[in-house]
Amino acid sequence: MKLKIRLILPALMFWAFSVGATYAAPPDEACSLLTQAQVAAVLGVSVGAGVKIVSTSTALCGWDVPGEKSFNRKRVVLNIYTQLGSLTPMQRFNNAKTPITGVSKVPVSGVGDDALFATTPGLGTGLIFRKGNAAFDLRVYGFPLDQLEVKEKVLAANILAKL
Repeated sequence: MKLKIRLILPALMFWAFSVGATYAAPPDEACSLLTQAQVAAVLGVSVGAGVKIVSTSTALCGWDVPGEKSFNRKRVVLNIYTQLGSLTPMQRFNNAKTPITGVSKVPVSGVGDDALFATTPGLGTGLIFRKGNAAFDLRVYGFPLDQLEVKEKVLAANILAKL
Protein backbone atom coordinates (compact mmCIF):
# COMPACT_ATOMS: atom_id res chain seq x y z
CA MET A 1 0.00 0.00 0.00
CA LYS A 2 2.83 2.43 0.85
CA LEU A 3 4.41 1.70 -2.53
CA LYS A 4 1.19 2.71 -4.32
CA ILE A 5 1.01 5.95 -2.36
CA ARG A 6 4.65 6.74 -3.21
CA LEU A 7 3.90 6.21 -6.89
CA ILE A 8 0.55 7.95 -7.03
CA LEU A 9 1.30 10.98 -4.84
CA PRO A 10 4.01 12.47 -7.12
CA ALA A 11 1.77 11.97 -10.15
CA LEU A 12 -1.11 13.75 -8.43
CA MET A 13 1.14 16.61 -7.36
CA PHE A 14 2.45 17.02 -10.92
CA TRP A 15 -1.11 17.02 -12.28
CA ALA A 16 -2.26 19.61 -9.70
CA PHE A 17 0.59 21.98 -10.52
CA SER A 18 0.16 21.61 -14.28
CA VAL A 19 -3.60 22.27 -14.11
CA GLY A 20 -3.00 25.34 -11.95
CA ALA A 21 -0.49 26.73 -14.43
CA THR A 22 -2.75 26.06 -17.42
CA TYR A 23 -5.85 27.65 -15.92
CA ALA A 24 -4.41 30.62 -14.08
CA ALA A 25 -6.88 33.19 -12.80
CA PRO A 26 -7.65 35.89 -15.36
CA PRO A 27 -6.05 39.27 -14.72
CA ASP A 28 -8.15 41.93 -13.02
CA GLU A 29 -5.91 45.03 -13.23
CA ALA A 30 -6.26 46.47 -16.74
CA CYS A 31 -3.72 49.24 -16.09
CA SER A 32 -1.04 46.63 -15.29
CA LEU A 33 -1.31 44.91 -18.67
CA LEU A 34 0.20 47.69 -20.80
CA THR A 35 2.96 50.10 -19.94
CA GLN A 36 2.95 53.79 -20.73
CA ALA A 37 5.99 53.16 -22.98
CA GLN A 38 4.24 50.36 -24.91
CA VAL A 39 1.20 52.52 -25.58
CA ALA A 40 3.30 55.55 -26.55
CA ALA A 41 5.39 53.45 -28.95
CA VAL A 42 2.30 52.10 -30.72
CA LEU A 43 0.48 55.44 -30.89
CA GLY A 44 3.61 57.40 -31.84
CA VAL A 45 2.87 60.11 -29.25
CA SER A 46 3.57 60.63 -25.57
CA VAL A 47 0.81 59.38 -23.28
CA GLY A 48 0.18 59.52 -19.59
CA ALA A 49 0.19 56.49 -17.34
CA GLY A 50 -2.82 54.20 -17.49
CA VAL A 51 -5.73 55.51 -15.42
CA LYS A 52 -8.83 53.69 -14.18
CA ILE A 53 -11.77 55.02 -16.16
CA VAL A 54 -14.27 54.02 -13.48
CA SER A 55 -12.89 54.72 -10.02
CA THR A 56 -14.54 51.64 -8.52
CA SER A 57 -13.27 49.19 -11.16
CA THR A 58 -9.78 47.98 -12.03
CA ALA A 59 -11.07 46.21 -15.16
CA LEU A 60 -11.23 49.37 -17.33
CA CYS A 61 -8.14 51.48 -18.04
CA GLY A 62 -7.28 54.30 -20.43
CA TRP A 63 -4.09 55.89 -21.72
CA ASP A 64 -4.42 59.45 -23.12
CA VAL A 65 -2.26 62.22 -24.50
CA PRO A 66 -1.99 64.64 -21.54
CA GLY A 67 -4.20 67.69 -21.97
CA GLU A 68 -6.08 66.35 -25.01
CA LYS A 69 -9.86 66.33 -24.59
CA SER A 70 -11.23 66.08 -28.14
CA PHE A 71 -13.42 63.11 -29.05
CA ASN A 72 -11.00 62.00 -31.80
CA ARG A 73 -7.87 62.26 -29.64
CA LYS A 74 -5.24 59.51 -29.76
CA ARG A 75 -5.88 57.13 -26.89
CA VAL A 76 -6.22 53.50 -25.84
CA VAL A 77 -8.94 51.90 -23.74
CA LEU A 78 -8.64 48.37 -22.35
CA ASN A 79 -11.55 46.52 -20.79
CA ILE A 80 -11.07 43.16 -19.08
CA TYR A 81 -14.29 41.18 -19.27
CA THR A 82 -15.34 40.34 -15.71
CA GLN A 83 -18.44 38.74 -14.28
CA LEU A 84 -21.42 40.96 -15.18
CA GLY A 85 -24.57 39.87 -13.39
CA SER A 86 -24.99 36.21 -14.28
CA LEU A 87 -22.69 36.44 -17.31
CA THR A 88 -19.18 35.04 -17.01
CA PRO A 89 -16.31 36.62 -18.95
CA MET A 90 -16.49 33.78 -21.49
CA GLN A 91 -20.24 34.26 -21.95
CA ARG A 92 -19.65 37.97 -22.49
CA PHE A 93 -16.94 37.16 -25.06
CA ASN A 94 -19.26 34.75 -26.89
CA ASN A 95 -22.05 37.36 -26.83
CA ALA A 96 -19.65 39.87 -28.40
CA LYS A 97 -19.26 37.48 -31.34
CA THR A 98 -23.02 37.43 -31.99
CA PRO A 99 -23.96 39.27 -35.21
CA ILE A 100 -25.64 42.66 -34.75
CA THR A 101 -27.19 44.70 -37.55
CA GLY A 102 -24.94 47.63 -38.42
CA VAL A 103 -21.87 46.23 -36.67
CA SER A 104 -19.19 44.50 -38.73
CA LYS A 105 -17.59 41.55 -36.92
CA VAL A 106 -14.55 40.01 -38.61
CA PRO A 107 -12.60 37.05 -37.19
CA VAL A 108 -8.90 37.73 -36.56
CA SER A 109 -6.20 35.07 -36.60
CA GLY A 110 -2.98 35.12 -34.62
CA VAL A 111 -4.36 36.91 -31.56
CA GLY A 112 -4.86 34.73 -28.48
CA ASP A 113 -7.19 31.73 -28.67
CA ASP A 114 -9.98 33.60 -30.47
CA ALA A 115 -10.42 37.18 -31.66
CA LEU A 116 -12.49 39.50 -33.80
CA PHE A 117 -12.64 43.09 -34.90
CA ALA A 118 -15.99 44.73 -34.15
CA THR A 119 -16.56 47.93 -36.12
CA THR A 120 -19.48 50.30 -35.66
CA PRO A 121 -19.67 53.07 -38.28
CA GLY A 122 -19.03 56.44 -36.65
CA LEU A 123 -17.90 54.88 -33.36
CA GLY A 124 -14.74 53.05 -34.39
CA THR A 125 -13.39 49.55 -34.11
CA GLY A 126 -12.27 47.33 -31.29
CA LEU A 127 -10.28 44.14 -30.99
CA ILE A 128 -12.14 41.65 -28.81
CA PHE A 129 -9.99 38.68 -27.90
CA ARG A 130 -9.47 35.92 -25.38
CA LYS A 131 -6.72 33.71 -24.05
CA GLY A 132 -7.88 30.77 -21.94
CA ASN A 133 -10.65 32.07 -19.70
CA ALA A 134 -9.52 35.72 -19.87
CA ALA A 135 -11.32 38.01 -22.34
CA PHE A 136 -10.62 41.60 -23.37
CA ASP A 137 -11.96 44.50 -25.43
CA LEU A 138 -9.14 46.76 -26.66
CA ARG A 139 -9.81 50.00 -28.51
CA VAL A 140 -7.47 52.52 -30.09
CA TYR A 141 -8.87 55.91 -31.09
CA GLY A 142 -7.67 58.81 -33.24
CA PHE A 143 -6.40 56.93 -36.32
CA PRO A 144 -7.84 55.72 -39.66
CA LEU A 145 -9.42 52.23 -39.55
CA ASP A 146 -6.56 50.45 -41.32
CA GLN A 147 -4.10 51.83 -38.73
CA LEU A 148 -6.39 51.05 -35.78
CA GLU A 149 -6.43 47.35 -36.50
CA VAL A 150 -2.64 47.11 -36.76
CA LYS A 151 -2.15 49.10 -33.55
CA GLU A 152 -4.73 47.04 -31.65
CA LYS A 153 -3.04 43.79 -32.70
CA VAL A 154 0.36 45.02 -31.49
CA LEU A 155 -1.05 46.11 -28.14
CA ALA A 156 -2.94 42.81 -27.78
CA ALA A 157 0.35 40.94 -28.32
CA ASN A 158 1.86 42.97 -25.46
CA ILE A 159 -1.06 42.04 -23.21
CA LEU A 160 -0.94 38.35 -24.15
CA ALA A 161 2.78 38.22 -23.41
CA LYS A 162 1.96 39.03 -19.76
CA LEU A 163 -0.57 36.22 -19.35
